[in-house]
Amino acid sequence: MNLKGRDFISTQDWSKEELEFALDKSVDLKNKFKNGIAHRELPDKTAFLIFFDKSTRTRNSFEAGITQLGGHGHFIEAHTSQIAHGESPKDMGIILSSYGHGIAIRHDLVPGEGNAYMREVAKWASAPVMNMQCDVDHPFQMMADLMTIREIFGDNLKGRKIAVSWAYAPSYAKPVSVPQGLIMLMTRFGMDVTLAHPPEYSLMKEPMEAAQKNAAESGGSIKVVDSMEEAFKDADVVYPKSWGILSMFDKPENALEISKKYKNWICDEQKMRLAKDNSIYMHCLPADRGFEVTDAVIDGPHSVVYQEAENRLHTAKAIMALTT
Repeated sequence: MNLKGRDFISTQDWSKEELEFALDKSVDLKNKFKNGIAHRELPDKTAFLIFFDKSTRTRNSFEAGITQLGGHGHFIEAHTSQIAHGESPKDMGIILSSYGHGIAIRHDLVPGEGNAYMREVAKWASAPVMNMQCDVDHPFQMMADLMTIREIFGDNLKGRKIAVSWAYAPSYAKPVSVPQGLIMLMTRFGMDVTLAHPPEYSLMKEPMEAAQKNAAESGGSIKVVDSMEEAFKDADVVYPKSWGILSMFDKPENALEISKKYKNWICDEQKMRLAKDNSIYMHCLPADRGFEVTDAVIDGPHSVVYQEAENRLHTAKAIMALTT
């Protein structure tokens, strides 16, 4: 399967067979990394890593990943580049494509902006454009999440239940792309998805419609409830995290005030007991400890957050190796 030159902006843009191919590549590269087997598949290749937002796992998985593949990643903060002075996506995409071999972008905090920006860059760039998180999807995180779930439960996930739940956090209004990415990708692989959130925290229309279509095609399911407890009941996977109110990203203080009504939306040991005995707790990190989740859960026997975070490296490497 030849994926050279392909953009990776949403998992929805790739066929299930292409995603499977990328997952197989992730497993292969993880095994090589663990066994000290060199895998310099991108010698002398350059990727430009453009960040409109802060990052730990994403930046380092990409920088370490392309280094291990034999290439080099250029870290660019948008506010220190001419993007901050209004340089167009067209000009930037064309020029950086002529300098290197891939463009990766994180632009996730403003609904309606990030995904559109990336697709405009991709329209003009001759190098593949990769989404390190936008307002709609977080595809590399989703691939790492799926990889982790399959490592634990096997490749056939049909009938497995995942609870994707909002959780309270006082730090900031977090993007909606993680829950949206989860409901889109997990329904493609036959999982039964239960999405739980308070009434103010609904997701974008298009990802919801995509998830419903995916579930119908795969034999999975998706339903929406207003109770974390209901979502957790008999779940194989629980994924509680905070996200912001779509209509209030320009009013973060007001949004955080509203969120205080739902401080009881925390993943604790009592709620974990509603899930299956062998259930796993997942989070893309960083988690607001003591608010989104208790230490007893995130540091407890159900938690796979470090395995999940580790897999960010291998999925980033796989897709860079396949497309760049």
